[in-house]
Amino acid sequence: MRDKNYLEAAKILFNHRLDKKGLKNLPEKLQPHDLDQAYKIQNELKILYLSLSKNESIGKKVGCTNKIAQEQLDIFEPFYGSLFSRYSSENHCKLKSTKFYKPFIEPEISFKLKKDININDAPFSFDDAKHLFKSMLPSLEIVDFRFGENIKEVGIKNLISTNGASEYWIKGNEFPLNSIDLNDHSVKLYINDNLLAEGNTNLVLNNPINSAIWLINKLANSGEPMLKNQFISTGTCTPAMKIVKNNFIKADFGTLGNIELNFI
Repeated sequence: MRDKNYLEAAKILFNHRLDKKGLKNLPEKLQPHDLDQAYKIQNELKILYLSLSKNESIGKKVGCTNKIAQEQLDIFEPFYGSLFSRYSSENHCKLKSTKFYKPFIEPEISFKLKKDININDAPFSFDDAKHLFKSMLPSLEIVDFRFGENIKEVGIKNLISTNGASEYWIKGNEFPLNSIDLNDHSVKLYINDNLLAEGNTNLVLNNPINSAIWLINKLANSGEPMLKNQFISTGTCTPAMKIVKNNFIKADFGTLGNIELNFI
């Protein structure tokens, strides 16, 4: 694909995001043929997002952090996208359903970085977590599959191109890293007070810290550092659940508290 085509593809995805619309496919000449091309489109899309007023990059999200999802997409590792200040909120927020296309909700463990990452120190390991992360926090991510609802049919290249399908991120209170056992911590997802999904932090690469470390190393390998106070949302602890207008969503993270969203 020619360099100018990455930007052209990103512009189409950007406009569909602003218009809250889906699309069947990108024009054939603009479709990414491999993961590298998909990330190049994503990077151009990130630049377009950052051109919006009062918007800055606040971190990254990781997706496809369980083996079943990876097998569905025929990949062997997760993927990532960016988080933006314009598309994020504190806990107990209200969001208009008209701002989204076909959204799904995902409860996730996130981490806040203690310092700028020196990519020359990579690769990092699980044991480096206490040096890398200032805190952990419960969070919700809204994903919106611009190319449809079936993740297998959407495909990994389209997911990556569309910023990892990330549309919005909601954060809770911060806690020390050792607040809970991330190897085995239950998470429950309620919609309109009905329990719709149960999961565990160990569904995220066995421990969400593994997901965050994977991301830092992946970015370092491509020459991209993460910065102090940025966040990493590590992947869903339950199956993603579709949400619609007038849904009241509550993710119960046990001792970490609840994340609540009124989807109006």
